[in-house]
Amino acid sequence: MTQPEEELPPPFEIVEPAAWRAPIIFNSPHSGSVYPDEFLKISRIDLIALRRSEDSFMDELIAGLSGLGFPTVSVNFPRSYVDVNREPYELDPRMFSGRLPSFANTRSMRVAGGLGTIPRVVGDGQEIYGERIAVDDALARIETLYKPYHRALRRLINKAHRSFGTVIVVDCHSMPSVGVSREEPRRPDVVIGDRYGTSCAPILADKVEETMTRLGYSVGRNKPYAGGFITEHYGNPASGLHTIQLELNRAVYMDERRRTRGDRFAQVATDFTVLAEVLASIPLDDLEPFQTAAE
Repeated sequence: MTQPEEELPPPFEIVEPAAWRAPIIFNSPHSGSVYPDEFLKISRIDLIALRRSEDSFMDELIAGLSGLGFPTVSVNFPRSYVDVNREPYELDPRMFSGRLPSFANTRSMRVAGGLGTIPRVVGDGQEIYGERIAVDDALARIETLYKPYHRALRRLINKAHRSFGTVIVVDCHSMPSVGVSREEPRRPDVVIGDRYGTSCAPILADKVEETMTRLGYSVGRNKPYAGGFITEHYGNPASGLHTIQLELNRAVYMDERRRTRGDRFAQVATDFTVLAEVLASIPLDDLEPFQTAAE
């Protein structure tokens, strides 16, 4: 298979301002829409179906924030090819020809649902592949796309942490307006995910909810999305490392069927700048590492 780095330059983009307004990073890991030709050839479903997993246009909604002093990160390859919001080796052995490494996590709930690091299905449950793919291909995707992205994100987080003593990662996603299950209640406009209060200081989730409600959005917390690997892995409030996931209802800013920007697109982008400024106004003392009792 064609090496991904040859076909997808660059696999991700970081836009860092000359001067940081605050230690806040806006990240869009699922908005990638550049599909390798070889991937399309081996997929049993067409591009329209593959794109149902995308957080379409989320990278565009946050793009203007870098000009206001907030670094942005966006991934260009699609999550149906490699999902960076997973552990590095959440892999389903039924998908591959060849033996997976012994350290692969083959039993996670995400793997069981078909949504591992190399997904088996797209968002609406359709199988991506008609036959098994080579283990070496999967591992190459992880080495050339997944790992460089996380190294770069970690460097950016560490830079902010060293400079400010704390850092906030706002992990930006979008969700279908309705769930797969008919029993699921109507989804709000925004769902805040903080891993049930463990990935960031409470003031952050409170400020996000307060701000988005004031701007006219209905807001929920942690259901149906509490935050994925990025939120869990990089969030360590006791060390001054805060991550919070935002899931934006696609019906708010786009036409889901046609996959086009909606009438409110520009307003939603403006609302993200309002939210960024509110988060930047939080005193750093409220976000710095906690002192433990042993100290």
